[in-house]
Amino acid sequence: MSDILATQSLSSDLLATIMADESFRPSEALSIEDTGLPVSLIESLIMKRLAVIGVSSGRQLANDICLSFQALEALFQHLRSRQMIVHKGAAPLNDYTYALTDSGRDRALIYNQSCSYVGPAPVPLMEYVLSVEAQTIRAESPKRKQLQAAFKDISIDEVLFESLGPAINSGAGLFLYGQPGNGKSTLAQRITQCFGHEIWIPYAIFEDGQIIKMFDDAYHQRAHQHDDKLLNAASHDRRWVRIRRPTVVVGGELTMDSLEIRHDPHSNVSEAPLQMKSNCGCLLVDDFGRQRIEPQELLNRWIVPLESRVDFLQLSSGKKIQVPFEQLIIFSTNLEPSQLVDEAFLRRIPYKIEIADPSPEEFHHLFQIYCQRFRCEYRADVVNHLLSRHYITARRRLRRCHPRDLLNQIQSFCTYNELPMEIRPEYFDRVVRSYFTMVLDEPGDPPQTMAKSVT
Repeated sequence: MSDILATQSLSSDLLATIMADESFRPSEALSIEDTGLPVSLIESLIMKRLAVIGVSSGRQLANDICLSFQALEALFQHLRSRQMIVHKGAAPLNDYTYALTDSGRDRALIYNQSCSYVGPAPVPLMEYVLSVEAQTIRAESPKRKQLQAAFKDISIDEVLFESLGPAINSGAGLFLYGQPGNGKSTLAQRITQCFGHEIWIPYAIFEDGQIIKMFDDAYHQRAHQHDDKLLNAASHDRRWVRIRRPTVVVGGELTMDSLEIRHDPHSNVSEAPLQMKSNCGCLLVDDFGRQRIEPQELLNRWIVPLESRVDFLQLSSGKKIQVPFEQLIIFSTNLEPSQLVDEAFLRRIPYKIEIADPSPEEFHHLFQIYCQRFRCEYRADVVNHLLSRHYITARRRLRRCHPRDLLNQIQSFCTYNELPMEIRPEYFDRVVRSYFTMVLDEPGDPPQTMAKSVT
């Protein structure tokens, strides 16, 4: 009994901690009025769901559209009195199983032709706006210990670390620029982890008769399962999902269309744009300057939102809506920022940080890290051989991606030849012939710091 009480106490303490860390928590809607949605919308979700599954209990239908059974109980009776649904039998907990009547099937078809969305009930746009204001990333202001925790398992130069800290703390956006292969994208993706805490976002948003899908498995990671179980013990609005602060990464595929609400005329369902999905998190524009759109087009699209922190989007009906523009925007590029955009844009991205080539010491440290991951012994003499023969003599630049890539090729070579995984001079001599020729840029003068070995 004492163990059970201890477990319950621990769970209660953990739940209290989770809830104490939250600046926003959606409370459960106990009536249709509390949802902020028109009755006709909720009715359409119920009937379209029944048209899909055939027969369902009232509680299961409430669960499917993420509303409380208490809020829907009267609506079920109303639909039955209008002969849209019919009882098919009794269900536990003073409930019934329901099915559509012929009239109900006709009405469900009309609803589906009008909008084919079937899923969790949406939340009104204004509730979403308030949630972003309450959970904004700019309220976090991570300190040194948060940065150290986020970057603990990767190699980062101390000088660079000191530059990144204030930039991340400001939440104002930054450029990461430098040669390819030095970890700009990796750094950008780790930055979100500095902010910690999980946030709530709605599955979908409702405005002016339009449903805009918000939750996206491609960019949003749900909270840990054990946290969800604890949260279920406390009442919350299930139209919202608890996720980790998002990191939305876009590269060369970025187009102007992806920055606007995309409407499907066949389903009459809309999709939130990328910057909206990244609210309260980070938006990484990777390989900036090589998108399908010109940098100047992006400048013209975002210059006002970067200043005012609000964005204006257009619904399919033509109505303009105002939504928060609350994320840390990171531009990662191989080019000098001033070559891409003008001074007006650079002023709105106040931090520009160069990611330089690693030093020989850091190169060795990277090999130590990756040798552990590849489960092989790190040997400084072999890495010195690699530096001397294939970098200094060949006049090649060091890149942070090389230790990982070279070890990956050595692993493939050893696996193919049924050899134990290890780093040896002759292995490096073999794999560089297929790697350096295709990946490295033209040989140039190596930095003076490269002309030394590490023991």
